[in-house]
Amino acid sequence: MDFVQRTIDLARQNVAEGGRPFATVIAKDGKILAESPNRVAQTGDPTAHAEILAIRDACTKLGTEHLTGTTIYVLAHPCPMCLGSLYYCSPDEVVFLTTRDAYEPHYVDDRKYFELATFYDEFAKPWQDRRLPMRHEERADAVDVYRFWQENNGGERRVTGAPTA
Repeated sequence: MDFVQRTIDLARQNVAEGGRPFATVIAKDGKILAESPNRVAQTGDPTAHAEILAIRDACTKLGTEHLTGTTIYVLAHPCPMCLGSLYYCSPDEVVFLTTRDAYEPHYVDDRKYFELATFYDEFAKPWQDRRLPMRHEERADAVDVYRFWQENNGGERRVTGAPTA
């Protein structure tokens, strides 16, 4: 199976149906485990990116939040939200087929606080210096929720079975 071509075809089909030009294919053991185009335009859900939807489907099928043993193919270099999700699910590899610089003459999706050209710099700033207004309202009982989780997890702080370096 040509996973790269399937990713391109899925994105092209999504555009033909009125969607946005993004798609993801997750392969495991030489087969497609999950796939999805971007569904933001169709659903009005700003989190319905192709990577997120395909990761959700793959994890549901496997019954785990960990995608070790998989390769994830994405049409374009992942946005920060999707990149975070990709790090979190721990695939063996992510293959992206184009860069923002390559597609920028044809597609731009800048938002009020989010321009792709500057967002990675914005993301690295201390929370007080970001363009997105944020406020830290410290509450000790918020930390108690994590203490409660640790107690219910046999005293362990880490999620059982999570892949580590």
